[in-house]
Amino acid sequence: MYYDFAISNIKGGPLKKDIRGYVSLKKVEGGVIVCAHVYGLPKYKKGNNKKDPIGPFGFHIHEGETCAIGDKNDPFKDAKGHFNPKKVPHGNHAGDFPVLIAHDGFAGMCFFTNKFNIDEVIGKAIIIHENPDDYRSQPAGDAGKRLACGIIKPMYNKMNW
Repeated sequence: MYYDFAISNIKGGPLKKDIRGYVSLKKVEGGVIVCAHVYGLPKYKKGNNKKDPIGPFGFHIHEGETCAIGDKNDPFKDAKGHFNPKKVPHGNHAGDFPVLIAHDGFAGMCFFTNKFNIDEVIGKAIIIHENPDDYRSQPAGDAGKRLACGIIKPMYNKMNW
């Protein structure tokens, strides 16, 4: 299949139930434009020597194809690790996205990537984490607990009429 557009409806898990929103993926020349619109994110809390900050929020495509909650204290583990088909070090995974920065609980942004095409990520999970990704720690950036999840679904097929 050749998909031009996909969407992931994001829903908060047991650690932050009021998160909701969507992530859209649109095929463009040379890659994909990813846009996130997410509401209900927690207020920023500064970190210290003992605790990581809450926000900006880690944001990734994960290998798994489920948003099953599992452990309510550590949800969405069945979504597995970051989408990384080329087995490159963290910070360069195809599923590594910029952090989401929230203002009054809302985060909105768009960015371009050429690290995957839409067909490769249909059915994969998008996860929003409690902490910012450090883009260094291996294998997944120490982004903390998983707050919200959504599965990437196609919106329509490219048809050659």
